[in-house]
Amino acid sequence: MAAPLKNHTVLGVDPGYRIGCKLAVVDETGKVLDTGVAYITIGAGKKMDEGKDTIRRLLRKYHVTAAAIGNGTASREAETVVAELLKELPEPAAYMVVSEAGASVYSASKLAAEEFPEYDMLLRSAVSIARRLQDPLAELVKIDPQAIGVGQYQHDMPKGELSATLDGVVEDCVNHVGVDLNTASFSLLSHVSGISQTVAKNIVAYRTENGAFTDRKQLKKVAKLGPKAFEQCAGFLRVPGAKNPLDNTAVHPESYGAAVEILAACGFQLSDLSVPQQREHIPALAKEHGVAAIVQKAGVGVPTVTDIVKELAKPGRDPRDELPPPLMRSGAIIELKDLKPGMELVGTVRNIVDFGCFVDIGIHEDGLVHISQICDRYIKHPLDVVQVGDVVKVRVLDVDLKRKRIVLTMRQGT
Repeated sequence: MAAPLKNHTVLGVDPGYRIGCKLAVVDETGKVLDTGVAYITIGAGKKMDEGKDTIRRLLRKYHVTAAAIGNGTASREAETVVAELLKELPEPAAYMVVSEAGASVYSASKLAAEEFPEYDMLLRSAVSIARRLQDPLAELVKIDPQAIGVGQYQHDMPKGELSATLDGVVEDCVNHVGVDLNTASFSLLSHVSGISQTVAKNIVAYRTENGAFTDRKQLKKVAKLGPKAFEQCAGFLRVPGAKNPLDNTAVHPESYGAAVEILAACGFQLSDLSVPQQREHIPALAKEHGVAAIVQKAGVGVPTVTDIVKELAKPGRDPRDELPPPLMRSGAIIELKDLKPGMELVGTVRNIVDFGCFVDIGIHEDGLVHISQICDRYIKHPLDVVQVGDVVKVRVLDVDLKRKRIVLTMRQGT
């Protein structure tokens, strides 16, 4: 899981040579505002100038504040031009090179055709790249996990077992983060516990016909979403701006009574949850009042009380906000030939294998941090210390220009 980039209008760039770079601008909610093609990777000339003008127009017209550039073929050339054009904007803007693994699979899928029937396959991939920067989880759930290509022995495993395990992990991630009932796509909803693909489509259809959901109870009006399904899914679905503020938390409707009792024990009412300065004191007051006394009054167990108190203090919280933000770039572009031993950089962990991890440091080639260089102590596996998406500080140990290999270290010592 990675932290989302919120409140940004993003330009997505799917780099290419012969067919140009596909462009897509999406607003803060992921809605597509415009698309285009720019030939900015084929050297100087009329097409290059026209391509730059196309990007300039999109950047200024839609007040773009961030750019997402795919890391595939022609990524370096596209990055050079986009970085140059972002500097021309009156307001600060930055970019990030994102993994485009699986983007082509998604753009050719039936799901992409249903979502964007008005765009051709190439432009859909640019939309996917832009949205991956805004909300990686919401976008990557649309892709078969096997198409993302993470894992050293992925193709050695039985396909059925691998699919079942990966689907389980995706569902766990979606349920842990929670889903905005009024903005979630059909794909995201279908990964929520208790919601089948048919029910997910019915939720979207109900939302389209009747407008935004105002409370969780409205889910019971959705076709084929029965009491059992409601019981399973309600706690994972959020309704921002609902009349009952508990509808925007992970508190399940069956525990609303307990939540009200907990608030009362702390001297609060439901309406107080809208005031951040007041709700921040709930954990301290609950501890002061005594968890045992609250448990007896609320009629639920200690773990439930603990979880509810945490939710009441930060209703609608996204656990991904605690992760490091996306590593955006705006300075000079580093090339392989610019790297020197001893140089310190900040990068993002892109892949983890048994013998180490690969870190994106802002150039086309990822650097390898051998397992012996991940930390100053002995570890059995890189996953004991790092996860995909972690932002880490590294130091260059060696650069092989001929084989295009970079050796990095995360150790503090020499």
